[in-house]
Amino acid sequence: MTAAEHLLAAKSFAELRGSYSGALFIIASGPSTKAFPLQRYADYPMLALNGSICCLAEAGIAPLFYLCDDSSFVRNRLPLLLQALAHAQHLALSPRVVGSLLAQEPQALDGRSAYRFERVNRLPEGGEAMSDRRFARQARKDPDFECDFSWFRQKPNRIGFSRNLDKGYFSSRTIPYAGIQLAYHLGFSRVFLVGVDLDSSLGRFYEQGEQAVKSRLDGDYEDYILPCFRLMAERVINPGFQVYNLSANSRLPAEVVPKIDLDQLDALLAAS
Repeated sequence: MTAAEHLLAAKSFAELRGSYSGALFIIASGPSTKAFPLQRYADYPMLALNGSICCLAEAGIAPLFYLCDDSSFVRNRLPLLLQALAHAQHLALSPRVVGSLLAQEPQALDGRSAYRFERVNRLPEGGEAMSDRRFARQARKDPDFECDFSWFRQKPNRIGFSRNLDKGYFSSRTIPYAGIQLAYHLGFSRVFLVGVDLDSSLGRFYEQGEQAVKSRLDGDYEDYILPCFRLMAERVINPGFQVYNLSANSRLPAEVVPKIDLDQLDALLAAS
């Protein structure tokens, strides 16, 4: 199948909406991931993001979903993406990732459970996306979205949260945030973030020295990442949907996403 045919055949997230419950772990690529005892929590569903698949594969854990929306990751880290194809139960891949992947490995997605992972306001090929302002104005009236709006600046119109992945996700310029939106869509009530350190100076746990790919975290943190997480904390988090950060040194403030240790994690899991 061609990339276009794979996209047409990709599954809809609508069929999975609200089909899960309980706790979910989102495994990111910050260095604190290496200190987290994955196997201790192997019975819980997990999401793998980009290169974090390597530690799940090493632990013998098949993540419920593998997420990737960065076509440069395909170019720079193809072996890791192929590892995800071999281990993940389901794939959530952006159209650009699908195109880049199949250009190098034409049969890579054959027989795989793949979902189209697309940002909000990205219409099917051949359509035209609205301006950020027009989309944000309409999104504010949609109960599936929480979204800021400004007539005067573009950036606030890109700050939001999607409760329905069939309508796309807000990127926040960091994929763990997309993973949280998927968790909400799937129906999970407690989300635990692993390796969401958001410190570009520390790099990714699976990269060293010259192998490291430059991160854009520092340039995006104040403009997109932190505002999106603040919006989530203020307008999405409720008694039925909670998010916790297992990175003690995460750049995200604890008042935005509460930081917990393993003892607190175990207590929350026991109480659920």
